[in-house]
Amino acid sequence: MNRILIAVGIVGALVVAGFMLVSMFIVYQTQQAIVVQFGVPQRVVTEPGLYVKLPWQQVYFFDRRLLNLDVPSEEVIAQDKKRIVVDAFARWRIVDPQRFYQRLYTEDRAAARLAYFLSSDIRRVLGSQDFATMLSPRRSELMHDIRDDMNQDTQGFGIHIVDVRIRHADLPPDNSQAIYQRMSKEREREAAEYRAEGDETAQRIRARAEREVTVIKAEAMREAQILQGEGDAEKTRTLAEAYGQDPDFFSFYRSMQAYQDALGGNNTTVVLSPNNEFFRYFGGGAGAAAKK
Repeated sequence: MNRILIAVGIVGALVVAGFMLVSMFIVYQTQQAIVVQFGVPQRVVTEPGLYVKLPWQQVYFFDRRLLNLDVPSEEVIAQDKKRIVVDAFARWRIVDPQRFYQRLYTEDRAAARLAYFLSSDIRRVLGSQDFATMLSPRRSELMHDIRDDMNQDTQGFGIHIVDVRIRHADLPPDNSQAIYQRMSKEREREAAEYRAEGDETAQRIRARAEREVTVIKAEAMREAQILQGEGDAEKTRTLAEAYGQDPDFFSFYRSMQAYQDALGGNNTTVVLSPNNEFFRYFGGGAGAAAKK
């Protein structure tokens, strides 16, 4: 009898333990849960902790963090008929687990639906703008418009699109190469214009400098000639005064200058008569006798 009671007790304990195992669940801080009974949502759990459910009920967990939606790059035709390759992504969050479960069921299905909406809204919003606008400060406004359109498309899905970002909005490789070549030629043309303007400015500066140099040299020559004339006049006046005071000394001084000019070279040969007046200051000559 005791053995039967022990066996029944053990079985009962195992049943209770199994009941507790299937009836209890944990919701972590990064999760939110929905309790479903035969496919019908019963309650939503958004706070972390240990919870109890009926054994036949099921629990579905959803991430409460910010989720990332990354889609492949796609080609968009802008308003100015330019083909643009756009690389974009979105961030979204589950805000109503019950609606999310009823409409999308799983996060993978949600990502597939959101990728379709993101692609469609990118083509609609960016297709209404030209390529220059996508590169201007209005780019952030365009991303906000895409986000708002996605929130409008996903109403009733229990999710919220937090942000949409465009990583790149580039032209296809063929168009990029053509634009690069056109820009390169434009830059070469601008460089040629700048060089021509620089050469013109340099020539103008050189001409002005040469003109100023000519004026300065002319002024210097004029002043030099004036000073030289004044010096010659002063020299003449001084010599005249000296001649007036001592004619013999002046005659001697002028003769010495004549000797220096005539006999300055090392190989100078002068053929004159010994009685010439030119040698009157040389001793023993006829000039010296005449002087006496």
